Amino acid sequence: MMWNGRRAGIAIGGGVVLLIFAYLVWGGIGSNLVYFLTPTELLAKGSSVYGTSVRLGGIVEDGSIRWDADRRELRFRLHDENAKTVEVLSTGVPPQMFSGGIGAVVEGIWTPDGVFHSHNLMVKHSNEYRAPMPGTKPPEYYRELFRKQQS
Repeated sequence: MMWNGRRAGIAIGGGVVLLIFAYLVWGGIGSNLVYFLTPTELLAKGSSVYGTSVRLGGIVEDGSIRWDADRRELRFRLHDENAKTVEVLSTGVPPQMFSGGIGAVVEGIWTPDGVFHSHNLMVKHSNEYRAPMPGTKPPEYYRELFRKQQS
């Protein structure tokens, strides 16, 4: 098979297009993945992350939640499986499902005073949808569901 100028140009052009496409896909995936640090990882990084925007994820420690409605400040501790904890100060109203023992991811800044100042709080929840039983009123069902989650 003989490569004339036209066929060679098409092959080279196709190869360049494939390389560009592969670079965009591979490079784009890496920069768009969203990671969060665990308390252990955050504490290990120490002062290198002071003042930088970070996502921190962990489990809300039972009994650590302190809500100040007047100042709209929520204080709690996040821990991980290594029993490392980080104090979090979140501004704004917490999500309705927020409670102790639930997974949470916070976005904000780690400060030298040892407190993570959060401007965004997200709770992890089950992806399981359960419709109310026939005959039950949805508000009653959801109250009962929230009670079960908190116990």
